[in-house]
Amino acid sequence: MPPLTGHATRSVLAVPLLAALWWAAAMTAPAGATEHPAAPAWTAQPAANGAGGRPYFYLEGLPGSVLQDRLSVTNPGPEPVTVRLRGADAYNTAKGGFAVRGARGSTGTGAWLRTATTKVTVPGRTRAEVPVSVTVPQDALPGDHPGAIVAESGGRSVGVRVQLRVGGPTLAALTVEDVTVSGRTIHYTLVNRGNAVLAPRLAVSADGVFGALLRRDARTLPVELLPGQRVRLTEPWRDTPALDSATVRLRVTAAGGAHGEATASALFVPWVPVTGGALLLLAAAAAGTYAHRRGRGARRSGHDDGPVPSPDHQRHSDERHLVKAGAES
Repeated sequence: MPPLTGHATRSVLAVPLLAALWWAAAMTAPAGATEHPAAPAWTAQPAANGAGGRPYFYLEGLPGSVLQDRLSVTNPGPEPVTVRLRGADAYNTAKGGFAVRGARGSTGTGAWLRTATTKVTVPGRTRAEVPVSVTVPQDALPGDHPGAIVAESGGRSVGVRVQLRVGGPTLAALTVEDVTVSGRTIHYTLVNRGNAVLAPRLAVSADGVFGALLRRDARTLPVELLPGQRVRLTEPWRDTPALDSATVRLRVTAAGGAHGEATASALFVPWVPVTGGALLLLAAAAAGTYAHRRGRGARRSGHDDGPVPSPDHQRHSDERHLVKAGAES
């Protein structure tokens, strides 16, 4: 058998070394680390009513009434979980998202809402149901008062929506405002001026000097506009004209007869060619002005000093002066 080379010797020695390292890693790894994946997260939602679940609470009553329901907190993991509960008002973010107030920022539904306990500990693989009540003040205004029950545990927060409607006249009112066109984007603001939650629909049109430029039929926007809230939204317009003067018209509608309309003017100019042409005109005008001023300066200089006389002309002029002088003497 031929002797092993240095490379072959290192390869033979590496095999038991790698085996030893693998065995040591296997012995030091936590038992069951790969056998038991992370347990599912706890959940909070309205308690089931009959056969199906509910995505949110819906409560309705007159001023002065007390409305009741139940919140279900489920812990599918093996270890107990402690969940803190509180009520919160809801509002729209600047771009139309649904958000809830902080622990001390609620003055409406969040302040009227109470859970039977502010903290519940749920054992592993167990569900706990917590009674919920909403006391509607005597002076509460009619209409929708959106809110949420916020459940928090281990740095995780879950909001369970509460749709509260106080009995009385309901007004659906919607306006579209501050319409502007910037580049290939239409900007506008929607304002809910009524007391009902609205799902607005938007139709867009634009007309130029030579006819229609844009036609978009009404479609439902991905926004749930809460009472008294305003959101700033955008509408893309990718095929804007290269050169035209346009009138952009936005029309919004919603259930209950809510509607609004607004227009804006937009001027489309190919600024690069226009700017280049303007620069050429300015350069030509500057050159013409310079040439004109230089010509005027040359003419003014010739009138004041006269042409330079030649030597012969100067000599004949001197002789004429001498003859004239002798005649006089």
